[in-house]
Amino acid sequence: MKKVGILMGSASDLPVVEKAVTTLGEYGVPTETHVYSAHRTPGEARDFAVQARERGFGVLICAAGMAAHLAGAVAANTTLPVIGIPCKGAVLDGMDALLSTVMMPPGVPVAAVGINGAQNAALLAVEILAVADPELERKLSDARAAAAEKVLRSDAEVQAKLNG
Repeated sequence: MKKVGILMGSASDLPVVEKAVTTLGEYGVPTETHVYSAHRTPGEARDFAVQARERGFGVLICAAGMAAHLAGAVAANTTLPVIGIPCKGAVLDGMDALLSTVMMPPGVPVAAVGINGAQNAALLAVEILAVADPELERKLSDARAAAAEKVLRSDAEVQAKLNG
C-alpha cells in the first residue's frame, strides 16, 4: 500500500495534523509526518517532495497557516497529488491560509479542504489511494454506509419525539 506523507509548516500545526494521522490510521494507511517550512527549510521540503514517489508515497498532505505556501511549494516539486490543509491563524482566522492554498497558478494544482479540515484531507487521500486499492474502497463504502445509518437512526428518534 502507498503511504501518505504529511508535512506541516510548524509544530504548532500538530493538533490539526494529528486528526489526519488518526483518520488515516483508522483505514490502515501508513503515514510519515515531518515539520518542513516552505520559507525556513525550503531545501528539506523540496527534497521530500522530489523523492516522495520513489519512497513509496501516493499522496502528500501539507498543513500550514498564514501565507500557507507549503502545499504549493511541495506541489511544484512533485507530480503526486497534494492536498492542502489551511490552518487557522490568530489574525485572519485562517482565511489567508485558505486563499493561499486554493489560489494556485495553472499547471500546479493543490487540492484544498476547509480551514483545519484534516479529517477531510485524510479521507480525500484515502479516496485517491482507493482508486487502485479495492480494500480501501470497501472500507470507504462501509464507513459511508455506517454514517448514513447513524443519520437515519437520529431521524427516527427525532420523528418519534416530535411527530408522535
